[in-house]
Amino acid sequence: MIFLKLLEGEAPAPTGSIIPTILMVVAVVAVFFFMNRSQKKQEREANDMRNSLMIGDEITTIGGIIGRVVKVTEETVVIETGKDRTKLHILKNAIRSVDVHAADTVEAAEKAAKNEEKSDK
Repeated sequence: MIFLKLLEGEAPAPTGSIIPTILMVVAVVAVFFFMNRSQKKQEREANDMRNSLMIGDEITTIGGIIGRVVKVTEETVVIETGKDRTKLHILKNAIRSVDVHAADTVEAAEKAAKNEEKSDK
């Protein structure tokens, strides 16, 4: 009906308030803002994780390969996988997660050694 009036040159009569339209636009903008904010937070956390890699960390790649970090450069990482210690060069962006930090492993070994000393006495 409004379309026909526009074709005939008549202006449509106002049918209601503009407040619901404004609220809808504000809601859409808020949803996009919060989605973008959480995505940037996840990207920042992933970059921090990749930049804090250390030799000895056990990682999982996006492809599901699990290995231990042997060498870290600015863009790539060399990992060892399997019993035969196959070395793979991968990009840092291909790392999904750090499963075991090398520092945690060292601390656990030190605690185990202290516990053994205490139990021997």
